Amino acid sequence: MPTPFRSARAGLVLAAMLAMPALADGLTDEIAPTGKLRVAIAISPAGGAFWSTKTEAGYAGVPVDLGKAMAAQLGVPVEYVVHQNSGQITDAASNGTWDVTWLPRDPERETKMLFGPIYEVADATYIVKAGSAVTNFATLDQPGIKVAAVNATTTMRGAIAHMKRAKVTGYQTYDEIFGLLRSGEIDAFALSRDQLNKMAQKIPGTRVLDETFKKTVTAVAVPLGHSQALTFVTKFMTEAVTNGTLRKAYDNNGLKDAPIRTE
Repeated sequence: MPTPFRSARAGLVLAAMLAMPALADGLTDEIAPTGKLRVAIAISPAGGAFWSTKTEAGYAGVPVDLGKAMAAQLGVPVEYVVHQNSGQITDAASNGTWDVTWLPRDPERETKMLFGPIYEVADATYIVKAGSAVTNFATLDQPGIKVAAVNATTTMRGAIAHMKRAKVTGYQTYDEIFGLLRSGEIDAFALSRDQLNKMAQKIPGTRVLDETFKKTVTAVAVPLGHSQALTFVTKFMTEAVTNGTLRKAYDNNGLKDAPIRTE
């Protein structure tokens, strides 16, 4: 005859077993309500830990690889929801069009989505056009100087706060700004240093300034109210740092020499 202790223990085990499928179903309903994990990405040839690129086979990038791995862990297909920049991803956070993303974090975005662990810290600075007399921030921040940034991004907000005299203008795409810098129609472009160093190699005569005006942190994010999804993506990213998933995503996307910076 079972003792009261054994009966109680058996009851707890049975209750836990019954609760597990409900918890799993609740997570899936919240993080993949359409039956797919919809990953918001921004397309640009800039590369790096945030931007993704269009390929003949589909899409490539660190967020692309992380989204694929996350979907596999959830046991659902992955679908990539394409945007032109992180500002557009932010604006769509309340529309129910994406389930998870990886993008730069700042106080304004924290009012529109829930963020998990940081996986990238980048130095933001400026690249100046070929033939420019600008050598530092002081000579850049002058009346009549035209500074470009990708519209509605954390880097643009940082540049606007940093520049007191020069005019900062937002553009929708990296490609548009690249063309303006190459033609000399703008004086400078604000972005992360690693991406600007690559740009300087493609536009002879341009120069990346030595100073840094902002540290940009990039993290995983889910829409507001998705607390169960946040718990899952936080665990996923914490494990991705230790189990090599994040390192593999970096290595697969031209970042073999880039360290993983979590803070």
